[in-house]
Amino acid sequence: MQTDPVINYLRALEALRSGVPNRDAVKVLGSNQSEVEKLFKQKLSAAKSEAQLGKQEPGLLISGDFGTGKSHLLEYLEHIAVSDNFVCSRVVVSKETPLFDPGKMFQAAIDTAVVPGISGQVIQEIALRLRPNTQEFASLYQWANSAKSGLSPIFPATLLLHERLNNDPELIDQITGFWSGERLAINRIRQGVKQVDSAGVFTLKPVKLKELALQRVLFASYLILAAGYSGWILLVDEVELIGRYSQLQRGKSYAELARWLGQVQGESYPGLLAVAAITKDFGLAVLQQKSDRDLLGPKLRSKGTDEYMTTAARAETGMRIIERSALELKPPDQTTLQHTYDRLKEIHGGAYGWTPPEIPPFGTSLTRRMRSYVRRWVNEWDLRRLYPGTDLTTDEQEVRPTYDDDADLEVPSEPGDEPGDAV
Repeated sequence: MQTDPVINYLRALEALRSGVPNRDAVKVLGSNQSEVEKLFKQKLSAAKSEAQLGKQEPGLLISGDFGTGKSHLLEYLEHIAVSDNFVCSRVVVSKETPLFDPGKMFQAAIDTAVVPGISGQVIQEIALRLRPNTQEFASLYQWANSAKSGLSPIFPATLLLHERLNNDPELIDQITGFWSGERLAINRIRQGVKQVDSAGVFTLKPVKLKELALQRVLFASYLILAAGYSGWILLVDEVELIGRYSQLQRGKSYAELARWLGQVQGESYPGLLAVAAITKDFGLAVLQQKSDRDLLGPKLRSKGTDEYMTTAARAETGMRIIERSALELKPPDQTTLQHTYDRLKEIHGGAYGWTPPEIPPFGTSLTRRMRSYVRRWVNEWDLRRLYPGTDLTTDEQEVRPTYDDDADLEVPSEPGDEPGDAV
């Protein structure tokens, strides 16, 4: 059923007023970042090829000032990816979803995932597309049972049960819930394994939650491919929030950024392609002025453990990506501004059944953000429609992000370092 175009226009305008892009806004405006769009499409093609070889295509980091359209661009890239049969997840870094916590990142990715052509609980719906008698399923099962997969035996055991015990819907639901990030008692898995006469095949032990989160990411990547999708796209917004973490948590976040972007040597998530967005001034304001580039690696290594040694190397990789590899968004030129203005005028008129008046233009500026242009046009048309004939002026105030440490973002202790009796 098609939605009334007027409803789509109203939804788009509401999103543009608030500065938070949605699918309707992206659909009517498109994107003016043609170079990033072209590179992203090349990455999608490469991700498919690399997945067949068991490799991960390196991701992209885009940068831009506040209000330049990073979130809008990510929304647009999601549309492209889903159209190319990719499962797509958008994750916004926040207090609830800290970048340094792979478990919460995975959960957010599952919760926000969009699957081409279907709706509902993502992993459950994807699992329904598995066909045990196909080569794709055989490859998944063979990989999950191989030592090189790096998975706990819990995953091949649950995969076997999902195939064999389809007459036990409660267990199947628990298994797909486990693949999605929920807990599942090991004894429940053992009971199921006995039912299919495979009790001696799997040695099932609890797994640390952090390790389990990464294994879930890996398993989900292969599961998506086995179900016939092109791969899994992860779009990570507002990475700059890590600038407000404590120094230690910033270090872990840089390390995780390198991991998600496929830049960690010896670790790969085939089929997964990540695109992250960060503010343009992060390198200067945090890596330099907070001395992360010079001090963070030595501080992590001073902890003296193998884990911190590894984190230090990966954190340095993440910081190099931010400093050297970020793709800077292009500011809007006059042609882009005129096209956007004309399109917005058409949308506003279609939404409210009127002819919006012309708004005196202001020229392009390196300091003026696309969001500023858009919100000014929409707000002035709103006011002129509601208060015709009134002399109006618009005042603007620039808002810039802060990188001051925020104690509210601190996590007292990182969960997941201790195993339990459930996974």
